[in-house]
Amino acid sequence: MNSPDKRVLVGMSGGIDSTATCLMLKEQGYEIVGLTMWVWGDEPVEARQLAGSMGIEHHVADEREAFRKVIVQNFIDEYCQGRTPNPCVMCNPTFKFRILTEWADKLGCAFISTGHYSRLEEKNGKIYIVAGDDDKKDQSYFLWRLGQDVLRRCIFPLGTYTKLQVREYLREKGYQLKAEEGESMEVCFIKGDYRDFLREHSPEIDSAIGPGWFVSSEGVKLGEHKGFPYYTIGQRKGLEIALGKPAYVLKINPQKNTVMLGDAEQLRTEYMLTEQDNLIDEQEFFSASDLTVRIRYRSKPIPCTVKRLEDGRLFVHFLSEASAIAPGQSAVFYIGRRVVGGSFIASQRGIGLVISENEYCLLYTSPSPRDGAT
Repeated sequence: MNSPDKRVLVGMSGGIDSTATCLMLKEQGYEIVGLTMWVWGDEPVEARQLAGSMGIEHHVADEREAFRKVIVQNFIDEYCQGRTPNPCVMCNPTFKFRILTEWADKLGCAFISTGHYSRLEEKNGKIYIVAGDDDKKDQSYFLWRLGQDVLRRCIFPLGTYTKLQVREYLREKGYQLKAEEGESMEVCFIKGDYRDFLREHSPEIDSAIGPGWFVSSEGVKLGEHKGFPYYTIGQRKGLEIALGKPAYVLKINPQKNTVMLGDAEQLRTEYMLTEQDNLIDEQEFFSASDLTVRIRYRSKPIPCTVKRLEDGRLFVHFLSEASAIAPGQSAVFYIGRRVVGGSFIASQRGIGLVISENEYCLLYTSPSPRDGAT
């Protein structure tokens, strides 16, 4: 056995990225231990077979019950509060990296590794997540909630690769069939439309919530909808209502079971509120002149300034156009390609912005940070 500081526990799904991760780390002289988290679906036989073919130690952590109670239930609950969840952001610290860390300690592994397309960088004694070189696959957005204790043990071998290069690497290593596999699902437990998932796993939504009204920004009833959990901010397709022009979901009011519709211009905003932040270095964060924010996965970084409010939330002022701010999604902040913090987009209820020279004054009526009313 190699020395303990060369043992690395790899999260193995059996897919393209985790397979390449194992092979790369093995080439770098690490002793690989594979861990497959069984959180959904059938028993992960493929990962075990791959580990066997590579001659590496392999374990399975059966977390199906806990995953359903925590991650899946949170996903359902968020939609039932009029918010738009991102289960990967919740899963990474709560499940994936927590389990990897616990098993690494148990198995004597100094490091943990995954197939995320991200890099790590140390600055002033802090470990930062850095966007992967492949802009189309970069997964830094999902990792903002990881703490320093976890990041110091992480290795992300794929951060300097593109997906095409990873596929070519697998071909060169004799894994031709694996290299040709399709992309994995963005949400591991959902195949198809999330609305069908909600109906299957929480059928009481229809009886407890039921149909409601589409309304205009003036409060005029426009027609009936199927229930607010089935809609998201910015949605245009699938509304099943004819208004003679394109309509978008502007706001969701779970208390009244109303969904406000309007045009694309009404989705644009100059500001937002966020909550439950994780900032790496607050002094650097609030003094940065080149801060940007991504308001959803794959969205372009938007230049911004940020101030902390007395109630602890962050007030974000966009310096270029932003649209379709969806409470529940993550706001991930960058300086260049380096993640300097993240936060959850909060309800925008009651917010008023007055601009006077370079000073921003926020007028609001103390709404609950988790209040989804419009």
